[in-house]
Amino acid sequence: MKIKGDLVENRIIIWNIEDARTIFKDGFYGKPLGIPKPKDADFNTPLILDLIEGYYLVKKGIIDVYKDGLRLNIKTLNTKCKKEYTDFDAKYLVFKELRDNGYVVTPGIKFGCDFAVYEHGPGIDHAPYLIQVMKTKESITATAVVLSGRLATTVRKQFIITIPRFKEKKVEFISFDWWRA
Repeated sequence: MKIKGDLVENRIIIWNIEDARTIFKDGFYGKPLGIPKPKDADFNTPLILDLIEGYYLVKKGIIDVYKDGLRLNIKTLNTKCKKEYTDFDAKYLVFKELRDNGYVVTPGIKFGCDFAVYEHGPGIDHAPYLIQVMKTKESITATAVVLSGRLATTVRKQFIITIPRFKEKKVEFISFDWWRA
């Protein structure tokens, strides 16, 4: 039986504590309500998932999402995601690529980027990567690269630009290393 989540505004809440622990323990999905950096799944609060995480888990067949007691189909959930995220398809392809390769992906808004990426999980290690999703023909200024790189260096992270390739269903990664002379 799939785990039940309720869509509330632009988040998905797993109310059942055992289900919340299971989802968190099996990949560090979401955040337990009121616990900023949990180190394990020993919590007694609901789990709050970002919409993109919930969408991923629905597509993986792990959860079902409900709104007002009705189960949402993937098309309806996709429409909701596209309303909430600029360039959702591009961001989802990057999120999926990273998650499918074992990384823990969280929103990067506090770093001014799309995602912060962990190798092990929040509370266990620090996110070593900051990800900015860009489109194939989108340009970036040298100033924007320097600003992003300086921020990443200040918080001891590597700045990575990702470029989704929809036809090939793959993502290209461009990382920046900063050197001191």
